[in-house]
Amino acid sequence: MDQSNGNHEHDGAKKNRIQVSNTKKPLFFYVNLAKRFMQQYDEVELSALGMAIATVVTVVEILKNNGLAIEKKISTSTIDIGDESRGRPVQKAKMEILLRKSDQFDELMEAAATEDLETGEDLDS
Repeated sequence: MDQSNGNHEHDGAKKNRIQVSNTKKPLFFYVNLAKRFMQQYDEVELSALGMAIATVVTVVEILKNNGLAIEKKISTSTIDIGDESRGRPVQKAKMEILLRKSDQFDELMEAAATEDLETGEDLDS
């Protein structure tokens, strides 16, 4: 297998993929995580199943509306998930959205960091 590019579908988990759940974390956890991934990798892929799709769409819209990200690719599919209680697989909707950082990303992030320093907020809290 070619190891030069980390974006192979068959290499398991991508380093720049965020799998979004609709129950575990608050919305801005994903927004901030996506920002960090874009800083590190220039792109981030957000992936969700079922009811979590609404969360992914909201996260993507926040990033786009703030001028931080540009949609590169959106894919939808259905996957079979084993359901022990029913004894048969259930189909779930799946959505993956690939974002790349916008041309203004770095300066917007820098401005936000400067603003946080001026107001005394701790970025790591």
